[in-house]
Amino acid sequence: MSDGPVNVPGSIVVPGTILLVDDDAMVRLSVAAFLEDSGYKVEQVADGASALAAFQHNPPSLIITDLKMPRMDGLALLRAVAASPQPVPVIVMSGAGSMQDVVEALRYGAADYLVKPIVDFRVLEHAIDKCLERVRLVEQNRCYREQLEKTNREMAEYLRELEQDQQAGRQLQLKLFPQQDLTAGPYHFSHCIIPSLYLSGDFLEYVKFGEDFLGFYIADVSGHGVSSAFVTALLRHFSLNVYRETREAAIRGDASPFPTPADVLSYYNRELLAAGIDKHVTMFMAVLDRQSNTLAYSVAGHLPMPILATDEGVQYLGGNGMPVGILHEARYQNYSVQLPARFTLVLCSDGVLEVIPAKGLIEKEAMLLELVAASDRTQRGIEQQLNMDAVGDAPDDIAIMTLVKTA
Repeated sequence: MSDGPVNVPGSIVVPGTILLVDDDAMVRLSVAAFLEDSGYKVEQVADGASALAAFQHNPPSLIITDLKMPRMDGLALLRAVAASPQPVPVIVMSGAGSMQDVVEALRYGAADYLVKPIVDFRVLEHAIDKCLERVRLVEQNRCYREQLEKTNREMAEYLRELEQDQQAGRQLQLKLFPQQDLTAGPYHFSHCIIPSLYLSGDFLEYVKFGEDFLGFYIADVSGHGVSSAFVTALLRHFSLNVYRETREAAIRGDASPFPTPADVLSYYNRELLAAGIDKHVTMFMAVLDRQSNTLAYSVAGHLPMPILATDEGVQYLGGNGMPVGILHEARYQNYSVQLPARFTLVLCSDGVLEVIPAKGLIEKEAMLLELVAASDRTQRGIEQQLNMDAVGDAPDDIAIMTLVKTA
């Protein structure tokens, strides 16, 4: 049997105080003696009215009451206690009650009903144990509920702040992307980005190098969210370094001021590994020579490969290579293709494949070719064929870039 104050989680203490109510002094004294020997503090009163006053002044942990008493009987006391804002368990202990009294007592919330005289006080001890255990569980549940509500409020506030941070990060990341389409003579670049979260792990860029060259790439960082978006900021930093060094080389009059796409991928690979970030990036890096209408490019594990759409049909460009940020020993190869007078080059991240309604990679890539072939081969037309307007919660980041050359 529990004795003295009872500790429950949440630093709540249930005092072991029992209010004993009985107009029979001998019974009251014998029961009180037993309870006090068991370690409980006992307050004794002789009728229901006195018990109710004591309960309202200083609620006990438990009430043990007789039924037949002057001024206010046990049933009236039981009803008053049950209707209070902070009810406590009540054990009815009576020898004069009928079965109707037992039913009424239980209907009004009595925790137990014992018949006097109590011959074996272990019966009373067991009833008290059950009642106080119930008090402990109720208080424990209340503490847990309050803690859960507090945790939920804190979590909601944290999520609100996180959403605000993500939105701010999204606005900053948007400034890293090309701010507008790029037109250079008959060549026109355009793009769209659909992040799966606030921040995107996809990145792309296109830029003019002097009068003769157009440089561009598309990249897909492993993973999602903030960490992947951070790597896109690094990619932007790397590309600015390449652009600055190329411009300085041109000013110096170097014979070959522009590095090859494979050289640039090697540089990205070294820098990303040196940063010590556990991320890798698939990329397609290219340079277009406007004078010869020739495309030089290199591949770092990017999927799907860019699609070249011409008057003759549509096809994937060839090539392969290791993603950047995995191996120091990675080597990248330069490829070259002579472009026709009119064409559209379509570059996508692998998030596009996730929303194509086909099974397996081979079928998805085949359907992507068909959708590009069925489009008007403009950025907007390709987006419409891919049903980008209907994409809601994208399972992966989606990036689409087009390079269109008119005759």
